Amino acid sequence: MKAFSSMHPFVLMIYFLSVLITAMFINNPIIQLSALLGGIAFCGMLTTAKQKLSDIAFYIPLFILISITNPLFSHNGETPLFFMNGNAVTLEAIAYGVFIAVMVIGVMLWCKCYSIIMTSDRFLYLFGRVLPKPAIVMSTALRYIPMLKRQSEKVKKAQRAMGFYTSESYFDRLRFSLRVYSVLIGWSMENAVETAKAMNARGFKLKHHTSYSSYKFKTIDFLLLALNIVLIVFVFFGVGSGAVAFSYYPQITHIDTSAFSLAVYSAYLILVFIPFFIEIQERIKWNCYRSKISALHTQRVKKEQ
Repeated sequence: MKAFSSMHPFVLMIYFLSVLITAMFINNPIIQLSALLGGIAFCGMLTTAKQKLSDIAFYIPLFILISITNPLFSHNGETPLFFMNGNAVTLEAIAYGVFIAVMVIGVMLWCKCYSIIMTSDRFLYLFGRVLPKPAIVMSTALRYIPMLKRQSEKVKKAQRAMGFYTSESYFDRLRFSLRVYSVLIGWSMENAVETAKAMNARGFKLKHHTSYSSYKFKTIDFLLLALNIVLIVFVFFGVGSGAVAFSYYPQITHIDTSAFSLAVYSAYLILVFIPFFIEIQERIKWNCYRSKISALHTQRVKKEQ
């Protein structure tokens, strides 16, 4: 159950843009940590246990790799810790590498949440009339990525049933993978032709064609949009005033802990945790309904007995 996805697509697009732009372009460790924590919390609510384990196995090595790459290639900073091949490894380079990793992982998690929530039909609803051709290309591309993944799994299972993928040889496995790739290319081209014919049959090229949409702007959408605008404007005002200014080079500066700076950090923290709170509230409500239904069912069984 994804309660946050029931919001209006325009509200969702504004929200994700607000979170991602702030996380990508504001170089402050508190902001980046907030985006990472919010992304972990929200992504954890949207994925299954198996997907969570897969994400952990992917993101932790990526975090370590990004963290150690920067100090190996960047030797800026005024606090050398040790020397490697005659080059200084500085505290500033290590700290910058760690927070680059925090920023990259946080942005990737939010992009994953975006791909789960903002489906192709929502994207097409937003941009179908303003930019019809780019919108249909983007929505088709977003639709084909998961379709290709599912089809590749089907092809692999079929080939395993035929006796392939039993050899431990690297070249044999590469040859089987190329076979799957060639099958997917042929399938995708055939599917693209069928999609184009279906679109022509449904009058996509007509000037006054319409698209079905059941999205309505509700009160909760207006409240979320208003809260989003207030919080992000306050954050941008804090950035413009220098309240969250931070630098890693040539020396790590101190984080501003004034009342105004803390208010800016709190505003962004609230912003990134809004979907998590909505999902938690929906789950609590759903569990309450389930317990009430279970209690009514128990009472009915007792009366029948």
